[in-house]
Amino acid sequence: MIMHEEINIGEQHNTPVLWDAGSKLYFRFEEDFIEDNVRCIPMIVRFKLDACGIKLKLEEWCRLSVEERNTLVHKNCTQPNDILQYHAYLQQLVLQKTSNPATNLTIDKNPAWADKTNVFDMLVHKAGKLGIVIPVNWWAALTNLQRFALVKLSRQSHESKNLPKALKEFGLV
Repeated sequence: MIMHEEINIGEQHNTPVLWDAGSKLYFRFEEDFIEDNVRCIPMIVRFKLDACGIKLKLEEWCRLSVEERNTLVHKNCTQPNDILQYHAYLQQLVLQKTSNPATNLTIDKNPAWADKTNVFDMLVHKAGKLGIVIPVNWWAALTNLQRFALVKLSRQSHESKNLPKALKEFGLV
């Protein structure tokens, strides 16, 4: 598993990359939907979902209480046993709320965000459209969660409106 420096989310280029909203950690670019009872799935939870192999639909997320959402933000998901417990907890929670199990996903053994030697192609393309070049050494200096967020925000299926905000927040602009 590639999850050992991960949720060690610190500061990059002397700029805080996370803000604390009532003891929850989120990126600043997420604050539009975090302030409103965590109505969208934050990157820190999406990161953990990928790690434990669950596809959580927004409809399922919306059925969770704010307390349950916050538990998913804070629940440890770094070591193999933690990942199994996170998976089991989330499956039980979704089943309880929807009467259906959450969708299992295959865990990517080599996710794009984990490659510190190559900037994700779609990110290069989308950043290039914004006139931004991301040097490999800057990419490598980002945390796993930051690289994960940039990969997610730059995928074709994502509208990317938060990509420029994330690039700025992470000191890449």
